[in-house]
Amino acid sequence: MESKESGSIASDLLTAHLNDYLGSWSTDRDLLQVVGSERRLLPDWDGEVRDFVGVVDAAGHGVISVPPNLVEPVTELVAEVDGSDRSPLRRLPALLDLKNSTYFEGVFRFTASPEPLASDGVWTPCSSKEVPGWLKPFGGDVLLAFDDSGRYIAGVGIKRLSRFGRELAVVTEERGRGAGLAKALISQASVRILEEGAVPIYLHSQQNFASARVADAVGFYDKGWRILGIHRQ
Repeated sequence: MESKESGSIASDLLTAHLNDYLGSWSTDRDLLQVVGSERRLLPDWDGEVRDFVGVVDAAGHGVISVPPNLVEPVTELVAEVDGSDRSPLRRLPALLDLKNSTYFEGVFRFTASPEPLASDGVWTPCSSKEVPGWLKPFGGDVLLAFDDSGRYIAGVGIKRLSRFGRELAVVTEERGRGAGLAKALISQASVRILEEGAVPIYLHSQQNFASARVADAVGFYDKGWRILGIHRQ
């Protein structure tokens, strides 16, 4: 469990991140606030524009960030949300004329006290030849693990969402699964993010139980927070 001090650190960093990334963060008003932010018109960490992003805490309070011109129609839809029942938001893709897209909610986790797991991960510039293709878009340094023969076996990329918030992504090759590599690498990467003055964030779908086990083992406990978004196909 996180100490009171580490919990305060995580809360402060997370608040700073959400204020920057969403355009505002407050849980003192309505359950869901719709905020117009120019950030939703700008490329994200991977060059893609994400024009709808929301974060909700365990009490159901949160912020939905959209481009300024969409505040009014999204606010009208949000008015139909009844407590923890956010099913009206499933109509968002149709409202926004996003064909072949679906509304989703995922698990939103963060920590300021990751479990100190031993890790032999190597920080490597993403431009290096040993970095696999899936890690190239992350930019900066990525964290790699190698097997006994020196072959890449697992890696972590960091989505630099804002100055104060960094989301982690991890993939382990099939031949390396079950050895705790993902947990060790996530722990190592989380420590580095905290040392850089940001909060490490870990997201996964509610059906991804393997990812949930990794998060729990590293100290990213499910506090009931959720990420809201639209999946484009």
